[in-house]
Amino acid sequence: MHLADVLSLRPVPAAGVTVGITRRCPLHCAHCSTSSTMASEEGAADMLIAFVESFGAEDRPEILAMSGGEAMLRPRLVRELAERARSVGTRSVALSGMFFASSGRIPSPIKEAINALDHFSASIDAFHEREVSRINVLRVLDSLLADGKDVSIHVCGRDADDPYLESIIEDVQRAFNGTVPMFVNYISPFGRAREWFRRDTPIRRENIDANPCGSAAWPLVAFDGTVVACGNDDVVVGPAPEHLRLGHIGTDDWATIRARCVNFSMMRAIRLFGPEYLADRLSTRTSVCDGYCATCMKLSPDPALHQRIAEIMSRRSTVSLEEYVSTMQISAGAVSFARRHGVPRYAELVTCGVPT
Repeated sequence: MHLADVLSLRPVPAAGVTVGITRRCPLHCAHCSTSSTMASEEGAADMLIAFVESFGAEDRPEILAMSGGEAMLRPRLVRELAERARSVGTRSVALSGMFFASSGRIPSPIKEAINALDHFSASIDAFHEREVSRINVLRVLDSLLADGKDVSIHVCGRDADDPYLESIIEDVQRAFNGTVPMFVNYISPFGRAREWFRRDTPIRRENIDANPCGSAAWPLVAFDGTVVACGNDDVVVGPAPEHLRLGHIGTDDWATIRARCVNFSMMRAIRLFGPEYLADRLSTRTSVCDGYCATCMKLSPDPALHQRIAEIMSRRSTVSLEEYVSTMQISAGAVSFARRHGVPRYAELVTCGVPT
């Protein structure tokens, strides 16, 4: 399964689910958005297995995406979840910081976990490279490609002009003859990066246009089993605002989580209009001053807003608009998603190696 196949489904509500396998990580990256350490928490394996076992052949996500922390600290769990997902037709992907690449070989349990996946992605950036060398990561990916595994690379930089991005992209293109796809995005001021990395303060705009949220489509299982509506790291690490909570895998199965993701009026409105538009046009309490995601985080305490949204989302005209916008997003494909959620100048790299 190619990276473009995964990204093309990202705008589709509940087409996938992301699972935080663990918040633990052996690396010490200064930009870690979840502030992960080896002492961080992780959900019980049996709870995660039971949730994936609730997938059915007629009601399942298309994609099970696994990450961390460092997902490959629990390789047997990754393998078991991938195998159980495949039994009902769900494909699986995992993202790793490649801590194991320094050894020069892939440990057997990790190799078995990767073999069970439909796609494997490595995270590389300037901070990872302080602990895991680029050449070792590329060597591991080369061995996986030789085994027929679909792989990709996730890269992040400070901004679109970060010289690191040009360096790593050039090396990857040369090493794999342009056949390995890359998703390139920005360092974000979350977790440990919040202490030293800053972006320009958003400027209050006079006119707030609708700006659909592409991150509120796939539910995410956080490290304690709470299911949240998006991958914003402040939401994942928690506590999540009430309107972004979809349940808990200790009590809710996939069918319940999927229904809430797809049907909740607030979720539908955020995906259709975006949080800033909702706050500007419908809320009497939430101001649009801190940026897109920060505005969304503040929507919960306004019950009048929720009532107005429920009324608007029940209209036939709104349902028709939803269908139209959804069709446009899906038709735009993987490159459009990468351009919107990553570094636009490098968006086309997600299609490297797409079968012809």
